[in-house]
Amino acid sequence: MTTDEVLAGVGPRLRQMRKEREVTLAALSETTGISVSTLSRLESGLRKPSLELLLPIARAHQVALDELVGAPQAGDPRVRSKPIVMGGRTHWPLTRQPGGLQAYKVLEPKRRQEPDPRTHEGYEWMYVLSGKLRLVLGEHDVVLTAGEAAEFDTRVPHWFGSTGEGPVEFLSLFGPQGERMHVRARPRRS
Repeated sequence: MTTDEVLAGVGPRLRQMRKEREVTLAALSETTGISVSTLSRLESGLRKPSLELLLPIARAHQVALDELVGAPQAGDPRVRSKPIVMGGRTHWPLTRQPGGLQAYKVLEPKRRQEPDPRTHEGYEWMYVLSGKLRLVLGEHDVVLTAGEAAEFDTRVPHWFGSTGEGPVEFLSLFGPQGERMHVRARPRRS
């Protein structure tokens, strides 16, 4: 479907959505701040849709912008990556683009190792999915279990691996120095 075909379908879709909700042009105008004549021209196809016009209408109808414009379904959203085995540890890359923040699912086999802390530029965030992850960070030596997370500046000497009691599976987000993860406790209210 071409862009022109998508845009041509917006007007009828807007009219249908408004009528299904039993909303008049005047009521929609009051809610969105868009004039009745502009809304009418949008619905009849005499006015080209723009983000300035569609965003308030999407908010008023409480629908995603994609639904208003009839955007085609996105392709397969699954990340398909080949595992990378390094030093006995298996990494599945979860990000596709190079540079910036990188995400990995990691499987560390059951094994006892002597910690050998290293340093490098960056910032790391880890979340344990299953098993126990031993993290040596500076003077700290801690064990993280399923559901626990840690974050740290990788310029601090660090090492992580299995406790030797069993395998551990965890997520790792790594970013260049200065890029930190931002975790919200609850979603923002609009």
